[in-house]
Amino acid sequence: MPIIIFIIIIFGIKENKNVFDLFIKGAKKGLEITVKIFPTLIGLFFAIGLLNNSGIIEYITKIVEPILEFIKFPKEIFPLALLRPISGSASLAVATEIIKNNGVDSMVGLIASVIMGATETTLYTIAVYTSSVRIKKTRNILIASLAADVTGIMMSIIFCKILFAM
Repeated sequence: MPIIIFIIIIFGIKENKNVFDLFIKGAKKGLEITVKIFPTLIGLFFAIGLLNNSGIIEYITKIVEPILEFIKFPKEIFPLALLRPISGSASLAVATEIIKNNGVDSMVGLIASVIMGATETTLYTIAVYTSSVRIKKTRNILIASLAADVTGIMMSIIFCKILFAM
């Protein structure tokens, strides 16, 4: 990182640009964007806190457990699949718990690891990007992104079962 900063400064000086003034101007723009998206982030963090602390994830998992068993979807992964599109930190905590309880080399631990790498915190990303440029109609973005997350989760399970069959 210091090398990249050094290269940027060198190119700025070479182009006769006032690097410090450009830095300050960029910092001001960054602060403006932060102020624009702040209400969205507060609402999102509040909703995530409620979801994590309410116990609803465990309740939903118990309700859908027969369906999960029928389609051979590991029930330990279901909370991760629910939280991953919503929150990176909550899904990281769930993945860590899965690995701690089942082991790093267990099938469930491998699937959790692949899901963490194959999916995105979709709702957070959409909220940040669309609110920073004031996009109001996000329905199509949301549908496509959640479809990509579902695909990533299902393919993670399929590939792990094929590649790491124990």
